[in-house]
Amino acid sequence: MKALDRLREGMRRDRVFDFMMPKVVFSPELDTRHGPILYLEGVTVSFDGFKALDDLTLYIDDGELRCIIGPNGAGKTTMMDVITGKTRPDSGSVYFGQRIDLLRLSETEIAQGGIGRKFQKPTVFEQHTVFENLELALAGPKGVWATLFARLTPEQRDRIDEVLEIIGLQDQVHRPAGVLSHGQKQWLEIGMLLMQSPRLLLVDEPVAGMTAQETERTAELLTSLAGRHSIVVVEHDMEFVRTIARKVTVLHEGRVLAEGSMDEVQSDPRVVEVYLGE
Repeated sequence: MKALDRLREGMRRDRVFDFMMPKVVFSPELDTRHGPILYLEGVTVSFDGFKALDDLTLYIDDGELRCIIGPNGAGKTTMMDVITGKTRPDSGSVYFGQRIDLLRLSETEIAQGGIGRKFQKPTVFEQHTVFENLELALAGPKGVWATLFARLTPEQRDRIDEVLEIIGLQDQVHRPAGVLSHGQKQWLEIGMLLMQSPRLLLVDEPVAGMTAQETERTAELLTSLAGRHSIVVVEHDMEFVRTIARKVTVLHEGRVLAEGSMDEVQSDPRVVEVYLGE
């Protein structure tokens, strides 16, 4: 019963509990024939008169790795909150593909339907092994308790092995998640998201608090996922952004200030003034 008690304790954390909810599948409906997988158009969010997002328009292409940078208060977190259903905008539209209106869906429906969000602080079941964490991330279609007592199919074991290789934790598979390093916990949580086969990953400051070696490995991991997944990375570490960036969007006061390659945005005098010159 100790394992069940630990699971009940872990389930109190809402972000991990999303893994256990009934699976919603968007993929058959997802229409990316015109390129973008994510459309934000004219999105405005106000908090007590302050515009966190101000008529924001942003498009993310299918399979793209996009870096979002900007000063504190630029609207980066609010943007991800809107995409994942945590915050409802005052105006504007948010579509996943051309047909799926994210503003009509709940947080859980969005999380289980193909959009995964990685928060800055890793959230894993620390008392459970790396393998068990990935196994629990499969729980969606069957329910939590059935998963605890069911035998994995060969296909599910193969998928866990595949994800372990992707995140580089094959040698840690039987260790409790709580003893992993900070970077390893981050990779494990990315792995838990990958078990759900998301089309879009939102990753918030993935290298904060990491060692140089962990940062390098995270860059390799995220770039390896691009193409198979669309990835939006919010980050303040400019050296890390330069390592992974294919296209960079700079937010300022809730709007897109500049967009382009890292060299292009770094040489933009507006970006230097409001952000890089700090």
